[in-house]
Amino acid sequence: MNDVEALDTRWLSLPEVADALDVRLRDVRTMLAERRLVAVRQGPNDAWSVPADLLTVGEGDAGRVLASLRGTLIQLGDAGLTDVECVIWLFSEDAELGERPIDALRSGRTHAVRRAAQPLAF
Repeated sequence: MNDVEALDTRWLSLPEVADALDVRLRDVRTMLAERRLVAVRQGPNDAWSVPADLLTVGEGDAGRVLASLRGTLIQLGDAGLTDVECVIWLFSEDAELGERPIDALRSGRTHAVRRAAQPLAF
């Protein structure tokens, strides 16, 4: 088991993400390439998986990618974190935030999350 498999989150395969967002699979791959979404290999088949908390699901509507995610992923990538490290950071408790960064992003605390990420670049 790797570090991401130990995280407390539900995982979606890329086809499941496409279904949740009501888009084509190639659109999900484009989102990954554009850093609007992040996926890591995990599970028994070492398949590409996306944490479900990166999506918002409206009632009766297609889901959306968390709006504040792209800028945060770009900042973490610029700090030198790999995709696996980004996911681990997002889903691990942060002392400065008092919660997991993903929970802070979901509650609209984007600026606080990005401030907490700044020291990672040094």
